[in-house]
Amino acid sequence: MTSPQLVVLGCPGHRRVPLFAAAARAAGLPEPTVLPWSSVLRGRYELPPGAVVRVDSPGEDPEADRLLRGAALGDGYAATRVEGGPAWYAGVTAALRELAARPGVRMLGDPEEIAVMFDKRRAHAALAAAGVPVPAALPGELPSSFEELRERLDSAGMRRVFLKPVHGSSASGVVALEFGPHGRVQATTSVEVAPDGLHNSLTVRRYRDAAEVAALIDRLAPEGLHVEQWVPKSGRHGRTADLRVLVVDGRATHVVVRTSRHPMTNLHLGGARGETAALRSAVGDAWPALLATAEAAAARFPQTPMVGVDLLPTSHWRRTLVGEVNAFGDLLPNLPGLPDGPAPGLDTYAAQLASPTYRQALLAPVARSAHSRAS
Repeated sequence: MTSPQLVVLGCPGHRRVPLFAAAARAAGLPEPTVLPWSSVLRGRYELPPGAVVRVDSPGEDPEADRLLRGAALGDGYAATRVEGGPAWYAGVTAALRELAARPGVRMLGDPEEIAVMFDKRRAHAALAAAGVPVPAALPGELPSSFEELRERLDSAGMRRVFLKPVHGSSASGVVALEFGPHGRVQATTSVEVAPDGLHNSLTVRRYRDAAEVAALIDRLAPEGLHVEQWVPKSGRHGRTADLRVLVVDGRATHVVVRTSRHPMTNLHLGGARGETAALRSAVGDAWPALLATAEAAAARFPQTPMVGVDLLPTSHWRRTLVGEVNAFGDLLPNLPGLPDGPAPGLDTYAAQLASPTYRQALLAPVARSAHSRAS
């Protein structure tokens, strides 16, 4: 028998990997082995016997991104391009399934559940079917053009919606769309329209010209657009807010509030972290229900030990909807665990390493005959 070897499928050099490795060392565990996403995508890698694989984000690896989206974007490839989500999704899910099929490998994260989380339409449907509160979605097939979208929204009585690329993340390609009187329309987004394609930028901008908005949506539509009702979020001091709740082994361990003057609260788009104490004061006796909503969303993915749940507080903090579920939502540096939660004072990585799922996976002996094949 031999001890399991903790392996991180991630991006060497990106801060996710050293932060997790530091937490492992602090927990008295051996240094994790790093398995680059680029190696897995090429299918050329080896794994130690009894590998326990933590799946981390491929998003910060330029080589991995080119392998995933390069063929789809061709000569116009650029890391900043919005397009290529379906190709990215196909590559990531195929790689995870192949990795999970290798003999002797145990995954800390189920490939099929991760596949659902990275498909906004499937995730929304799965949560709704489980009774988890989510924003209303536009029924029917994904819209193929702005004109089709406008007509269907008009029929559904939906005047303010979020358009989300089905396989996007980090607000890439997200558009907050609203229709006013006399044919007026406004699109708020971080997408910059350029001759060579659509690019992510760090600036949230508004498009108010109807022809520009139509052209933008027409260019995004081939990515697949999941359409949800724009929920009026609660806030304070002129800033709207949403929450990222980290759920580890079914329990909420960390909460961060994100505030912004824009519809998108992502920190890289100018959002700011709020104070958790002020949040709890504002939420009051609805706090347990808020955490329970996040835990109910994570419960839909029982084979994935960590789920980041984005909550949309409404009705003056008295009601909460689930906006997103994230397979890699734990990059929250310097955020201590909730003092009355299951991981008080621990950072997000230490909380996972202390969880029953990680402990059981890393303590279970491995038969010497178990091995992974090399490609």
